[in-house]
Amino acid sequence: MTASALALEVLVWRCVPFDSLTPRELDRIYAARQRVFAVEQGCAYLDADGRDEVAHHLAAWAPAAAEPVAYARLLAPGAKYSDASIGRVLTSLEARGRGLGRELMERSLALVEVIWPATAVRISAQTRLEGFYASLGFVAVGTAYLEDGIDHTEMLRTVDASSF
Repeated sequence: MTASALALEVLVWRCVPFDSLTPRELDRIYAARQRVFAVEQGCAYLDADGRDEVAHHLAAWAPAAAEPVAYARLLAPGAKYSDASIGRVLTSLEARGRGLGRELMERSLALVEVIWPATAVRISAQTRLEGFYASLGFVAVGTAYLEDGIDHTEMLRTVDASSF
């Protein structure tokens, strides 16, 4: 699918708990995550970390795309951090540069507020994206650290930032 074809398509957004994913959706989500994190970013790590089964999975599907063009995993407070968290955030190569990453995060934050009201959100952000996440109300809460060969920074969005 070309980037121009994607621009003309209507995306279907779906957020469901793990047990509501179809086997095909799960397979395609895993393929998208591997394509972005393992292949594009060259990170060798165990993606299947045991948290998918307790997560809500938000994906944007384009009719002509084999994999989701945007995806994020939402975790309840206590599943990874004491706060809720959003991770495995990606947009496909074909979908980048169209504001889809911002839409994905805005939808993720809105869903966290609905599913787990009045909770802060903690993320492990790639350090190069700190400015992007800061524009969504996140604040760095520590120094940069190396995760899977890429600089990351832990960031927190407090409940007060939800009106951001």
